[in-house]
Amino acid sequence: MKLMLCSFQLAFLLLAAPLASMASVAKEAAKEKEMQIVLIGYAGPLSGTSAGVGKSMANAVQLAIDEANRHGLQIQGKPVQLQALIQDDRTNPRTAEFVAHYLVKSGVIGVIGHWNSAASLAAAPIYNAAGVIQISPATMSTLYTQQGNRAVFRTIGNNGSAGSYTADYAVKSLQARRFLVVDDGTPFGRGFAEQFSRSAKDNGAQIVGSHSVSDKTSDFNAVLADVARLRPDAVLFGGLDMQASTLARSLKRRNPETRFIGASGTVGLPFLRAAGADGNGSIVLEPGLPMDKMPGWKSFEKNYMQKFDSNIDLYAPFAYDATQVLIAAMRQANSVEPKRVAEVLHEIRFNGMTGTISFNQDGDLNNPTFTIYEVQNQSWVVKKVISGSAN
Repeated sequence: MKLMLCSFQLAFLLLAAPLASMASVAKEAAKEKEMQIVLIGYAGPLSGTSAGVGKSMANAVQLAIDEANRHGLQIQGKPVQLQALIQDDRTNPRTAEFVAHYLVKSGVIGVIGHWNSAASLAAAPIYNAAGVIQISPATMSTLYTQQGNRAVFRTIGNNGSAGSYTADYAVKSLQARRFLVVDDGTPFGRGFAEQFSRSAKDNGAQIVGSHSVSDKTSDFNAVLADVARLRPDAVLFGGLDMQASTLARSLKRRNPETRFIGASGTVGLPFLRAAGADGNGSIVLEPGLPMDKMPGWKSFEKNYMQKFDSNIDLYAPFAYDATQVLIAAMRQANSVEPKRVAEVLHEIRFNGMTGTISFNQDGDLNNPTFTIYEVQNQSWVVKKVISGSAN
């Protein structure tokens, strides 16, 4: 009798095991069925000369999404799985338009990007027409948030603030009084140079000359000829790192007494490597705190390097925070409907790695932070940290 009972129990256990397994599979399938997939787009350069910065920002977006998924996200009581949809805009405005159409068609709730102002400005009307949120971690042109779009934001300061603070430092700290101003013809470079010029004049300085060049050129002979003729105290360049290094190197070799002042997007290894010792003395203002002074930097750096083992570019923390604040707004709105989430973004106060994030009515940061760097012994050295209000 005991033997029969044991056999019966064994048979029951053998039968129950697959039934339990089937029940578990069914339960998991039910969970997957009720789980909502929400796409967050990323658009930036993943190829070409700016691929390094673009890939670093994309990595930061992915890191923020992975962390949110690991901690769990529920909207209206149902689990949400976030997925990144990463696209290469090649810093090209036309390509940015194609990318924007693709991301909209794919059904993203929002887009983290683009990197350069020209690409962001080209894509913005497409996102706006579709009601898709756009949060740029790098675009500084003041035009970007002046289009009357309630769903456009940025997690760094704008050109108005950057140009004003750079001019203030150049005049008051460097004691420069005469400037030759050069821009690269892009919305970013032109806007920065224009604001610098206005603020420098307000501080009693003189703009002795100006040039607008192509953002592809390496020929600064006309600029250098004017430097020799006009003898300014400093040359202000509104453009990116590789062009900046070419101009800074040429300036130091032909007019060593003239200071070089660059624009945001210059601080980093590419400028140092390209300019070499001729870059020493260069001054640049960049958005945000120095990385090692950012709240939560050590944890971010550790997690980033463990996952990607690649360079952390200057704009990666701003891409990380842009993704984080979008997710935080989804939680606060208890919705994945872009319009509701965008309205919450206008009200949110989020403690990010780059500082406290809150936006004004245009989508600009209320209190952007900037850091002024100088190249000393071929290294970037912090000279001043500035915290102010959006212009």
